[in-house]
Amino acid sequence: MKILWLKTELLHPVDKGGKIRTYQMLRQLKRDHFITYLTLCDPGDAPSAYAQASDYSHRLVPVVHRPSQKFSAGFYYELGMNLGSPLPYAIQRYRSTAMQQAIENELRQIDYDVVVCDFLTPSVNLPASVNVPTVLFQHNVEAVIWERHYQNETNKLKKAYFFNQWRKMHNYERKACQRFDSVIAVSAVDRDLMREEFAIEQVYDVPTGVDTEYFAPQHHAANPYELVFTGSMDWMPNEDAILYFAAEILPAIATQIPDVHLTVVGRKPSSRVIALGESDARIEVTGRVDDVRPYLDRAAAYVVPIRVGGGTRLKIYEAMAMAKPVISTTIGAEGLAVRNGEDVLIADAPQAFAKAVTAVLQEQAFAQRLGEVARQVVCEQFGWSRVASAFAQVCERVQRKSLAARAA
Repeated sequence: MKILWLKTELLHPVDKGGKIRTYQMLRQLKRDHFITYLTLCDPGDAPSAYAQASDYSHRLVPVVHRPSQKFSAGFYYELGMNLGSPLPYAIQRYRSTAMQQAIENELRQIDYDVVVCDFLTPSVNLPASVNVPTVLFQHNVEAVIWERHYQNETNKLKKAYFFNQWRKMHNYERKACQRFDSVIAVSAVDRDLMREEFAIEQVYDVPTGVDTEYFAPQHHAANPYELVFTGSMDWMPNEDAILYFAAEILPAIATQIPDVHLTVVGRKPSSRVIALGESDARIEVTGRVDDVRPYLDRAAAYVVPIRVGGGTRLKIYEAMAMAKPVISTTIGAEGLAVRNGEDVLIADAPQAFAKAVTAVLQEQAFAQRLGEVARQVVCEQFGWSRVASAFAQVCERVQRKSLAARAA
């Protein structure tokens, strides 16, 4: 197949879940299909990010886009102006006439078999009329994320803002999903939710994968009281998770294990997360690192105290592939084929989460068995080759259905 892949960022550095999923998927698809990667790019992107696009595509079509930096004066001005727009800000931020024109130009010049819109954000630039089968690759159900922010927020002003964005996102996401010939979700949970919420039938689930050769046990001695969390810290659900863990869960663990320590690994930590590392000796905040594996390797357990969010957490499969015991909330492990008590531990209330972590840190044989089973599960079921093959099959199905409709 010839695939036109739409995105709103270059993939290097491959330092967050959405980038990792796309990068690994495209690397596999590129072996058997021709990939044109058309994306928005920032003038500040490193030259190497352009050069490395050949890792995952045959052609790169970059479109310069200059959104305001988060938390700048321009950013807050845009937030204010967005209050009167029907579009949620997370979508409006990526609106680009230049990208729409670039897509139209590609479709005129090349006979593509399918157009894949990666995440919801590029969909705002998809031309109104496209004579090629279209697939929306939904890493999350975006409206669910905003709904959970609204439900968990206590500040009245922020709560009102989150409610506004949730309703806008729900309306936009519903209409966008209905535009595409097919939608691909990353879990059966998301698939069923979109069918119900957005009244669409052609929606499939393709599971999250993991590179089981890259993420493999290093067999070094772990710090018996070390916990680790990894993730992009400029993503609100991750920030919320760490602030919640520090306030509600870590103190309870420390009553049983005074030497407990948490390392927070991920790019662009907020000022509030940085402040945790400065004020609490039990917490280390690293910021961006080139390789998360040494931090996973030295930890005794991996924690995912996520209360808001959607889609599936690649980070959980990465930790499982390294044979680390994982303790997660229900939302944190949502959509993943994991089994509570067998390959992960699931706990939601702060005291229950703290109790699960304490059990893993205090019972080494239990922790080792949990990690070994976790490693076996991901190796057998969730390699990227298998995942990409399932993705390609959906695209081919959409293409065949389109050709049959034209012939009729």
